Amino acid sequence: MKITALMENSAARPDCRAEHGLSILIETGKHVVLFDAGASAQFAQNAAALGVDLGAVDTAVLSHGHYDHSGGMTEFFRRNAQAKLYARAGFELARYNKTGKYIGVEPRLTDHPRVVPVTAERLELDEQLTIVHWGGEPCVRPIDSCGMKAESCAGSPLVDELFDHEQYLIVSEGNKRVLFSGCSHRGILNIMNWSRGESVCAVIGGFHFKDLDPSAYGTKLSDAAAELARYPVTYYSCHCTGEAPFAFLKECLWERLQPLHAGQVITF
Repeated sequence: MKITALMENSAARPDCRAEHGLSILIETGKHVVLFDAGASAQFAQNAAALGVDLGAVDTAVLSHGHYDHSGGMTEFFRRNAQAKLYARAGFELARYNKTGKYIGVEPRLTDHPRVVPVTAERLELDEQLTIVHWGGEPCVRPIDSCGMKAESCAGSPLVDELFDHEQYLIVSEGNKRVLFSGCSHRGILNIMNWSRGESVCAVIGGFHFKDLDPSAYGTKLSDAAAELARYPVTYYSCHCTGEAPFAFLKECLWERLQPLHAGQVITF
């Protein structure tokens, strides 16, 4: 399994651009998968610099309905003629950050003919690709809306965001199983608890600690690190984790926690 970061907040190579967003390409012997598409078409420019043919992608997955993961999808559709995009039902509803800025998907994506709304709690596309939601599972930690608001249905009054449009991808090849999470808005500790029966060897994505007050690092982040250490996986954390929280977690998890930047390649 080969994993290439097409977009992230920082770049590992001078020929790759960086933006606040995330896009990951996953290649197995059977599939080429695009997981998110960053905030703009820049992920496609990075793909070209890295020698990645987006036209070869056979499956696309949107982790959740925020602009920094979906903004490049229309460019992806322009460059790719066949891949379907699996997005959680409700991804198209209006969403706003704590300042009232719109952070949802662009309208032209919501009715694209190649978008497949996912309603199942678990959707096994085949023996290698599984999309999971875990919406019915209890939370071991409360979900923090971080001040974000969203529609509960089209045109409804805004309510605290619960991120029920978030979904996760498990990719399996041989004896390796890797879990991908775009931002872990529903809590990385919840996600790890929900995934405990999946036998994953690695978890890749953002952990959304970037807005955590530094005064809470010694409690919340220490507790999070201790909980994450219980699972026999390697974490590749990026994007919304935040540089300072990542550095703090690294001191606790050491080699178990690795960064991921645009242009970086991981193989399993």
